[in-house]
Amino acid sequence: MNKKIIIRTLEKIALYMELKGENPFKVSAFRKAAQALELDPRSLAEMDDVTKLKGIGKGTGDVITELMDSGKSSVLEELQAEVPKGLVPLMKLQGLGGKKIAKLYKELGIDSAEALKQACIDHTIQKLPGFGPKSEDKILQELMEFDSRPGRHPIWKTEEAVATINEVLENIKEVSEYSVAGSYRRTKDTSKDLDFIVATAEPAKVKDLLLAALPVEGTIASGTTKVSVTVEFQDPIDIDFRLVAPEEFVTALHHFTGSKDHNVKMRQLAKSQNKKISEYGVEQEDGTIRTFKSEEEFFQHFGLPFIPPSVREDGRETDRIEELPELVTIEDIKGDLHMHTTSSDGANSLKEMIDACRSKSYEYMVITDHSQYLKVANGLTPERLLAQNKEIRELNKEYKDIEIFSGTEMDILPDASLDFDDDILKQLDFVIASIHSSFQQPQEQIMERMLTAMKNPYVHMIAHPTGRIVGQRGGYDPDVEQLLDWAKEYGKIVELNASPYRLDLAVEFLEMAQEKEVPVAINTDAHAIEQLEVMAIGVRHGQKAWLKKENVVNTWPLEKLKAYLKK
Repeated sequence: MNKKIIIRTLEKIALYMELKGENPFKVSAFRKAAQALELDPRSLAEMDDVTKLKGIGKGTGDVITELMDSGKSSVLEELQAEVPKGLVPLMKLQGLGGKKIAKLYKELGIDSAEALKQACIDHTIQKLPGFGPKSEDKILQELMEFDSRPGRHPIWKTEEAVATINEVLENIKEVSEYSVAGSYRRTKDTSKDLDFIVATAEPAKVKDLLLAALPVEGTIASGTTKVSVTVEFQDPIDIDFRLVAPEEFVTALHHFTGSKDHNVKMRQLAKSQNKKISEYGVEQEDGTIRTFKSEEEFFQHFGLPFIPPSVREDGRETDRIEELPELVTIEDIKGDLHMHTTSSDGANSLKEMIDACRSKSYEYMVITDHSQYLKVANGLTPERLLAQNKEIRELNKEYKDIEIFSGTEMDILPDASLDFDDDILKQLDFVIASIHSSFQQPQEQIMERMLTAMKNPYVHMIAHPTGRIVGQRGGYDPDVEQLLDWAKEYGKIVELNASPYRLDLAVEFLEMAQEKEVPVAINTDAHAIEQLEVMAIGVRHGQKAWLKKENVVNTWPLEKLKAYLKK
């Protein structure tokens, strides 16, 4: 349990209360409690009694206590049971907040996107006070756009489903091996559905146990070795479970990981060796079926090194075998250059983040709390930033096994100025510049803002350069090629933000960065200790662009990084 989980739960309760039409003061109490926690610079472990914090009353305090004791909130569970499920997705529509949705539900009985769409068509919405014809047209337009979006799930949504299913499979003793396959295993930004390969000698029993353990909304198909179900997590998602004999696990995993083009290329290679690949094994020239204990052994059988799932995309990966040893791997990562603490909007204290990075045996790390413009994230004023800088200098004397760089994630403001003056920036070790506001500005203005940061001699890196959220928003539409040319000209690093919400830069732009020899940093942007783990997703995303470790600055030894920053 950490502050972030409690804050998110309190905010979620407030949202559900709003959708239910609860007393506004009650809703406000939960939002105030969340804000009180957000603004307190201490982590949960540093507080004697979080429920005594100013801004937290008895009701919100009871919720926090229950969360800390059990990891659950009965208040939230009751609200989720009472509020129609169809109302929550309506929050994704621009211009519709909790109050308006609650009004539509209370006055017109609208409890789903379908009902809302029909009400717009029937022109019943415009008759409600506070709406009108323009609001109705805008809602209908938003609904039409929402319906036209491809039916794919972003990786940050599917990872919850994968984690839950992994836990279920881990606890079924009849399962000897299991793995997610398909596009998720290849670290695609989005997936249409999920595929799991499950090795077992008792498929019928495992199938029953799986169906009993998961929140199944419907069964699409059910056979002896395959079951396809729709499971309700954040959103409903289709999942295929393929139950295979233990000896068939490796070839089934390879086959259903794909991609289609990769499998075609491998079948062609097998054919040239008088062999035939199927999901059950490899048929030899003499007609016998060969199975394998690992994918490494499978590829070796065809005279190939192990090809990571992340690069099994277009079939050309077998022609780039000589590049595989140069690919960045998680073992190459020596530090993380972007993370937040409780000083801004993080869940853990400075010391807790340091200890978490030390446990990963990192050589270095950078603390980059938000700057003052981002008030919603409790951004640091110059005075608070310099105080933190001083604290980091003292801590560096204490810790001998890791170098702690002092830094900031500084906003590039809408007027194309920077959030801190140079006399502040020059006192820091590492300065990140990023855009968090006014996404709707014309591209020319966005690029003017970017150029300001590029030209500043104290800025080292541009974070999440396009501002995209996978499957949710496209960002602020910069001219990325021009941005990379400036990065090359002014000696800046561009970020691959490893958060599954962002994965920014996208693959095609990472390829472009490498071609232009622009250095890339793979960072977690962690706002809590557990988020440091997304580094692995970021590395696999980088592999999809065939990023070489020499081009990734946080694979460099400490002295090389220091020399680069000084330059």
